[in-house]
Amino acid sequence: MVHRMPEPIRAATRADIPAIAHTLAAAFADDPVKRHLTGLAHVPPERSLPFFDAFTRIQMAHEHVYVTEGGQAAALWSPPGEWKVPLSALARWSPRFLRMYGRRFLPNLKVLLALEKLHPTEPHYYLEFVGVHPDHQGRGFGISLLEPMVERADREGVGMYLENSKEKNLAFYGRHGFQVRAQTHLPGRNGPPAWLMWRDPK
Repeated sequence: MVHRMPEPIRAATRADIPAIAHTLAAAFADDPVKRHLTGLAHVPPERSLPFFDAFTRIQMAHEHVYVTEGGQAAALWSPPGEWKVPLSALARWSPRFLRMYGRRFLPNLKVLLALEKLHPTEPHYYLEFVGVHPDHQGRGFGISLLEPMVERADREGVGMYLENSKEKNLAFYGRHGFQVRAQTHLPGRNGPPAWLMWRDPK
């Protein structure tokens, strides 16, 4: 089998938002955190599509949303000092979040606050979401999305941070210099584990 090389990564424009939301919604259908927050064994992409559309729009303001040319993969980053989503943005998009989470919306805010308390205070780039559409996984898109930001963080001398929800991804992030700073469980009944990972600049 011939494996195609990943397509070039570029900064996203507003025209890319629908494709990015579609890709992330598909990529996170089996995500343990999303399953816990929704109470579903599988999160249908159409259920989370408005959520990812909203978060892509929120992060576009920071100009660190990246996508493959064909839209197969995307990453939403926050630059140093900008990782916390403003309350005004949460209020603006809360109708979409309510539609996704229903009566779980308020309890899920407690989950968000719990993770915020564990968020590092050192300057860093924060990887909020990264996803590859299931039809295109295993082709190197994830690596292509990480490498430019790793190089940028090293160049600027700042750290990087992410919250990993799948144990199988620890080795992937580890190959790029991320180390587990702490492991926690999300609040709530049978809250899944999350590995909080940090990377020092090289």
